[in-house]
Amino acid sequence: MRVLILGIAGGIARKLATRLLAAGHEVLGLDARPWPGAPPGIEIHRMDVRKRAAEDIFRRRRPDAVVHMATVTAFSLKGGERERINLDGTKTVFDHCRDHGVKQVLFVGRHTFYGAAPDSLLYHTEDEPPRALDKVPELADLVAADLYAATALWRFPEMTTAVLRLCYTLGAPGTGTLVSFLRGRRVPMVLGYDPLFQVLQEEDVVTALQLALEKRIRGIFNVAGPPPMPLSVIIRETGRTPVPLPSTLLAWLLGRMGLPTLSQGALDHIKYPIVADTRQFREATGFQYAYDEGRLLRVFREAAPPPGR
Repeated sequence: MRVLILGIAGGIARKLATRLLAAGHEVLGLDARPWPGAPPGIEIHRMDVRKRAAEDIFRRRRPDAVVHMATVTAFSLKGGERERINLDGTKTVFDHCRDHGVKQVLFVGRHTFYGAAPDSLLYHTEDEPPRALDKVPELADLVAADLYAATALWRFPEMTTAVLRLCYTLGAPGTGTLVSFLRGRRVPMVLGYDPLFQVLQEEDVVTALQLALEKRIRGIFNVAGPPPMPLSVIIRETGRTPVPLPSTLLAWLLGRMGLPTLSQGALDHIKYPIVADTRQFREATGFQYAYDEGRLLRVFREAAPPPGR
C-alpha cells in the first residue's frame, strides 16, 4: 500500500513512517518542516499541504491511503494561523483525496474534542458533541477540523474515512501537549482538583494507527491506553512535583516562576477530566496497548527527567 503521511516531520508521524516502511508499505511524506536523517526509502516532500505544489504529489504519486497529522494545538500560534492550518488545511486534504482517487483517509484528532466541563459524563462516546468551547476558544478550529473530517463519511462514501480521537501521549523523548505541561520540575495543579487523565505511549499510538490503516476501519473512534490516572500520580511518577494553587493565583503565575504556559481557558483542562470510551476502536481493530501505567510513566521519566536531576 502506498501511504502518504501529512505532517511527517512530527515525532509520532516519524515513528509511524518507519514502522510502515518496515512492514512493507511504500511511504511518502509531506511537511513544511524538515526531517533530517529520514530513513532511506521514505520519500519526503517539504511543502505546505495548502500550496498548489502539494496537489501535484497527490496527482503524480496517487497514494492509496492518506494519514492526516498536519494539525496543531499550539496555543502560541495566533488564532488566524491555527484556523488556516487546521480547518483550511483539512478541507484542502479531503478535496485532494476526492479529486485524485485516494481510497482511505485517517484523520488524527484529539480527545480534547469533547471539552472539559464540570457537568460532563465521565466516559465520552463517539456520538457526543463537543462542549465548553467557549472556555477554550483555542481548540475551536481543531474541533471544526474534526467535524469537517467526519462529514467525509457521508459526502465521500467511495472513500474509507476514519476519524481517530487520540488521548494525551507520552513517549521517549516525547512530543505533544502533555509533554509540554510536564517539561519543568514543578507542575501546577488547581487546588482542590485532581482530574483523571488518559495517557497512551507513543509506540502504542503507532500501533493503533497502523492497525487502523491495515484493518481499513471506517467511522469515528476514540483511542486510548491504560485506565485513566489522577493527574497528581502522573506528575509524581514522572519525577515532578505537583504544585496545587488557587485558580486565580495559578492563572496569574502561568509562564512565570518555572511554571508552564497555558491559556486562561485551558485551566479547565487541569480541573475536569476528559475520559474517552474506547470500546469501538478495540472491537474494530483488536488493539491492545503494550505499555501499562507503570511502564509508560517509567519510560518517560527515564527519557525526560525533570531539569536539575
